[in-house]
Amino acid sequence: MDALLTSCALVALAEMGDKTQLLAMLLATRFRKPVPIILGILVATLANHFLAALVGHSIAGVLTQPWFRYAVAASFIAMAAWTLIPDKIDEDAPLKAPSKAGVFLTTLVAFFLVEMGDKTQVATVALGAQFDNLLAVTAGTTLGMMIANVPAVLFGEALARKVPMRALQLAAALLFLLLGLWMIADLQGWIG
Repeated sequence: MDALLTSCALVALAEMGDKTQLLAMLLATRFRKPVPIILGILVATLANHFLAALVGHSIAGVLTQPWFRYAVAASFIAMAAWTLIPDKIDEDAPLKAPSKAGVFLTTLVAFFLVEMGDKTQVATVALGAQFDNLLAVTAGTTLGMMIANVPAVLFGEALARKVPMRALQLAAALLFLLLGLWMIADLQGWIG
């Protein structure tokens, strides 16, 4: 349960103001078809985050040395710094209408590709290395992405004007920092 809840909270907070959340808002305002957009985000996130968690889990199984756990802790601290850098997307850039593939496939492909190397994907790799439960990490990170992106799709522009994205980014950075410091304290034997 820790893997699910930690993964969900970290990714939901890290996604606030992230380029994939901005992409969700952009797709919603341009296509005005929330159901296929939400389904596209769900399928893309499941695929992307399962692969990321699998990579993290596979690496953790091979590299069980303390230095690797320190590297995972350091990656959480680095994620804290990265989270403080706001993402931007060019809203004036033309967005072509979906081809015969439709809004769902357009969203799926765009979201999967934009998520590659994104901070939430990197966090998912780290979470996959941290926890033994690959499915709980994937479910948690996917749930976190949906918590952040479904309102972005449904309420898009109004949400962007009312929610203080900077405060959410600071909260996410603090959470990543605390998790990294907690892991280091645990490795040093300072925690129970």
